[in-house]
Amino acid sequence: MAEWETVIGLECHVELSTATKMFCACRNIFGAPPNTHTCPVCQGHPGSLPVPNREAIARIIKIGLALGCQIAPHSLFHRKNYFYPDMPKNFQISQYDLPICVGGSLDVDLPEGTKCVGITRVHMEEDTGKTAHGSASGRIHEADHALIDYNRAGVPLVECVSEPDMRSPAEAAAYLRELRATLESLDVSDVKMEEGSLRCDANVSVRPVGAETLGTKVEIKNMNSVRSLERALVYERDRQIAALEAGETLVQETRHWNEDVGATASMRSKEEAFDYRYFPEPDIPALEPDPAWIDEIRASLPELPRARRDRYVTELGLKPEVARVLVGDRPTTELFEATVALGAPADKAANWITQDLAGLQKDGPGLAGPAHLVELIGLVDDGTVSGAGAKQALEEAYATGDPIGAIVERKGLRQVSDTGALGSAVDEAIAANPDVVEKFRGGNEGVLGFLVGQVMKASGGAANPKVVQELLRERLG
Repeated sequence: MAEWETVIGLECHVELSTATKMFCACRNIFGAPPNTHTCPVCQGHPGSLPVPNREAIARIIKIGLALGCQIAPHSLFHRKNYFYPDMPKNFQISQYDLPICVGGSLDVDLPEGTKCVGITRVHMEEDTGKTAHGSASGRIHEADHALIDYNRAGVPLVECVSEPDMRSPAEAAAYLRELRATLESLDVSDVKMEEGSLRCDANVSVRPVGAETLGTKVEIKNMNSVRSLERALVYERDRQIAALEAGETLVQETRHWNEDVGATASMRSKEEAFDYRYFPEPDIPALEPDPAWIDEIRASLPELPRARRDRYVTELGLKPEVARVLVGDRPTTELFEATVALGAPADKAANWITQDLAGLQKDGPGLAGPAHLVELIGLVDDGTVSGAGAKQALEEAYATGDPIGAIVERKGLRQVSDTGALGSAVDEAIAANPDVVEKFRGGNEGVLGFLVGQVMKASGGAANPKVVQELLRERLG
């Protein structure tokens, strides 16, 4: 039986978080009441004229520079003609053969090493409106009507097109995570896949190992998370291999990913460029950015995720997996940087943020910030509170925003380190567990933890475990 190789390329659409839309002055706001941010330009009224958003163009240039693209000295907007209810003009202003950013690459860290994924192009276009289908499930084939919201029509949209360089669903997922982190660090988009500000289409095919000719390509749509992307690619890869091994012929088509059933389904035959009758947009002149402006944008680029991860490992001494979590999203990165800037040791700040705080954040955003973490780490280091007490204080601070010190006093979390106060509890633990004591004196060091636990229990968790252990060794020695 033949061995198969998977070939994957991704087309990622990024909504820019500019104040206004791409070609008009309507506000660019997610979640507003339907059709409240529209005007004659984005609704395509006769006689209305588009005016390009300078900030949106600056942001796509920033994306291109971060990905190592060449910024074209001359690029054009085109009209992409198709007819669909969510496209009020019956064409989309996009770019075709002369995009603003060409070439480039993105390095992706994989378990087996670093992989360089080529970037074909990064081009600018406008988003479409949003269709809500009138059915309980929201699916088209079950709907008896559809509602159109044009608030999203005309929102600046950047398309990042990769080369078909990925060879597994896991590689594609890693690429998307790295691209998302890069875009977020650039502050060009909020990249929220659940809100549609980052959307990903995947082109996937399979071919016999060693073959140079690409197989029949299928495009998959409707993947709203990294997990969905990986699941969809696994399913589609297996479907194509099974079909070929059964002697079936694959067709080039667009398929829809159904998250509920975990499968793709055919939507339509794959369109070619000529199907859209591209022609230059007559109402917008060519884009010819000033080289000095490009240099100014280049100088404003922040530290990118890969460089930041390397710095955390080499300069701060963090483990690579911890650095990867810290740089995974911008709020976490900013919290870590602010905590360290206030004087917290990097390793301890990283542990609290990636472990205990991350667990609390699963239930939503909280009120604990860098100052809370710095105070918490200091109180643990000087023995004022135990690790268990610190976790309780952090939970309270996350919910209320109160200072850690005030929480410690209010909840009685101050750790008892006075040997006189702890002596009686230590003596009681020894007296109550003669068999454990005998094992310890016989050389079994492991049972000391049990005795420490008994003292901690008797003190309601307030005892300093280090002091308790010292007292136990002294008594039992």
